[in-house]
Amino acid sequence: MDFDGGPPACHRSAPVRPPPAPRAPSLLLVVLLAALLPLSGLAGPASASKRAQGRAEADAVLAQVARGGPVPAAASRLRYLRQESYAAEEIGPLLRNTFEERKRRNLASLLASLGAREGEGTLVKLASDADSTVRMYAAQGLAKLGSRNTAAVLPLLEDKSSGVRREAARALGASRNPKMGRSLMAAAKAEQDLEVRAALLEAAGACGDAKQRPGLKTYLDSDSESTRFAAARGLCRLGAPEGFAFAQKLLGNPDKFVRRQGLALFEGVPAKKASPVLSPLLKDADRTLAATAARVLYQGGDAAALDWLVLASWNAKGEEKLTYEKELETLQLADDRRKAILRKAGVAP
Repeated sequence: MDFDGGPPACHRSAPVRPPPAPRAPSLLLVVLLAALLPLSGLAGPASASKRAQGRAEADAVLAQVARGGPVPAAASRLRYLRQESYAAEEIGPLLRNTFEERKRRNLASLLASLGAREGEGTLVKLASDADSTVRMYAAQGLAKLGSRNTAAVLPLLEDKSSGVRREAARALGASRNPKMGRSLMAAAKAEQDLEVRAALLEAAGACGDAKQRPGLKTYLDSDSESTRFAAARGLCRLGAPEGFAFAQKLLGNPDKFVRRQGLALFEGVPAKKASPVLSPLLKDADRTLAATAARVLYQGGDAAALDWLVLASWNAKGEEKLTYEKELETLQLADDRRKAILRKAGVAP
């Protein structure tokens, strides 16, 4: 025990220190905050203002179409404004209040061309419209979306309009639903219109139903050239050797136009299946064939083929450059994407 009568030293409490005073922010931090806060406050309103301006322009475009304006120019403008989704949402209400046949058709055509998922519900409703042209556009739009809503499209295979039947076939093929193969082949057997039959055979392959391979093979001996080509394309889309053999025979022809027909059979074929045949064509003397092969490979899932196209166009001169640009235009390549590819290749700043 200590002599002063207090508790033992081992039981004394540690002295309590007051909490440290908060440190003042550094001068650099204060300056940075002062500079950034006004910018952050402005970013929201500026972004909202830009969005509102874009939607106002989109509304003006839609109003022009509703008054009978041209559809291709409207679709191009909406894509430029990046307002496809907004426009697709707005077309539904517009259609409900539009009764003139030509204007309704224009709005349906515009919706189909936008390829915006927000318009799928409206397209499904339009598939049962009283106007056959509107039904045709609805099927086109669902095909562009690769819609899985096959129940709305299947009845259109028996539509009185050949255009509707053709687009319905394409929509079912684009659905990538193998269960559609049997219905498509049954419709092809009964179809008298050669163009529609061709669409049905191609779609039977595109939907991915390998069970339809024997049926497609029988059409390779058809008297109709369009039917033979459609069956071959369907087989190619299934990755069937019979289809590839048919296409390679055409690619081996000395006539450049026949060779291009052979290449066209690979449209829609996954790049993994098509690459052994198409990759060597990138070095072909026919640069149109080479450029088209690159585009088909890219659309089939080979991302490097797009880089090849952009660089080939960059290095080309005169008319040859137009050959590559035609394929890039088909892909609707954005300028920023092109610049990124060129920067990655080290040929542009």
